[in-house]
Amino acid sequence: MRITARAQAKINWSLDVCAGRDDGYHELDMLMQRVDLSDVLTFERARFLTLTVNGRALPVGGRNLVMQAAQALNAHMGKRFGARIALAKHIPIRAGLGGGSADCAATLIALNRLWELRLPVDELLKIGRTLGADVPYCIAGGFARVRGMGEKISALGNGERYPLAIVHVGRGLSTAQVFCEYDRMGGTLGLDNEALARAILARDLEKIDALSGNALEAPSIALMPEIGAVMARLRALGARAVRMSGSGSAVFGVFRTAAEALSAVDRVPGALFTWTC
Repeated sequence: MRITARAQAKINWSLDVCAGRDDGYHELDMLMQRVDLSDVLTFERARFLTLTVNGRALPVGGRNLVMQAAQALNAHMGKRFGARIALAKHIPIRAGLGGGSADCAATLIALNRLWELRLPVDELLKIGRTLGADVPYCIAGGFARVRGMGEKISALGNGERYPLAIVHVGRGLSTAQVFCEYDRMGGTLGLDNEALARAILARDLEKIDALSGNALEAPSIALMPEIGAVMARLRALGARAVRMSGSGSAVFGVFRTAAEALSAVDRVPGALFTWTC
């Protein structure tokens, strides 16, 4: 049996930091949506767990979230199932686009089928929470408001399709480093995510621009000023709204038409064209 799965990236229409926690983590309030940009994974039954990424074998004990997901499923079941897993990476890493979390979520879903575990989605969500804050959303997908430590997911219906230009700035940022800089700078935004969700569903680009925000943009730009420069460049090229996704360093511009987005992609080195979905 062979299973092929797409692991789709996500964008943050908004990201607000609500409060710090005693354990050093932060409570978040976000609007998230999948985009067409995706990694591709294939799964086949095997005696042992193995993983290749773009044709290169990775060690079993590594930190890759795909292998962690497989091992977490085995631990949950008290078994030692094997699989031959191949990952073709297309989503930039350290970008705030959820690539690792999407790969992890796709692995949980695919191996649940391959190994015939028949675990319900709620069980996969519980396992996903132990692997990363974005993993439960990547399992659920869609257009959603995500709060807390990523465990509170409220589906908001079918998201609208918008053409995007996405730019991965530099070599990425460390999420931990960005939050350290946020703690130094402060800056909860007090975003109205309910109003923003209505604007997104109504395709009101002016309101989207006015209501969206990312509390991690300022600290990320402090660490990597090129982020701000690329955001300004996308606006100059006609983007109706521009945001950084997650903790960066990827930024995206929302355009009125695909032709406008493609024109911007042609003029910004390294830019990618995609759609929300």
